[in-house]
Amino acid sequence: MKRPLLVVAAIAGLSFALPAAAQFQKPEDAIKYRKAAFTVMAAHFSRIGAMAQGRVPFDGAAATANAEIVATMSALPFTAFGDGTDKGDTRALPKIWSDRANFDAGAKKMQDEVAKLVAAAKSNNLDNVKTAFGAVGQTCKGCHDNFRKE
Repeated sequence: MKRPLLVVAAIAGLSFALPAAAQFQKPEDAIKYRKAAFTVMAAHFSRIGAMAQGRVPFDGAAATANAEIVATMSALPFTAFGDGTDKGDTRALPKIWSDRANFDAGAKKMQDEVAKLVAAAKSNNLDNVKTAFGAVGQTCKGCHDNFRKE
């Protein structure tokens, strides 16, 4: 019963997120939004990382719950990279806007790898989670290396 409700809530949330770029009153609002989405995503991803790295005991249910949150959050920040959001309190490089196709491809690749992480967590197998966690981390690193200021 909870899973179908979660799926419906996630789809509803994403449907509101898609036109989010049009909802930002000021560029700094979009920047705050995307930074907040990345912060939540990173917090839940790091919880899985703690298990993958053996710093905390593996818990398949907790890994799954966190991976599902990461999956939901992974779709949110990219609507907030609109015109005028390249200036201000951001580490986004101008290359995002001049090489948008590669930036969007990186976002899609990360989302695809996160979907694999969700499946790995649901398998309740730590080795599967470690492999999928590493793949997600590599996609994040690739985007950070190419599109984020240090």
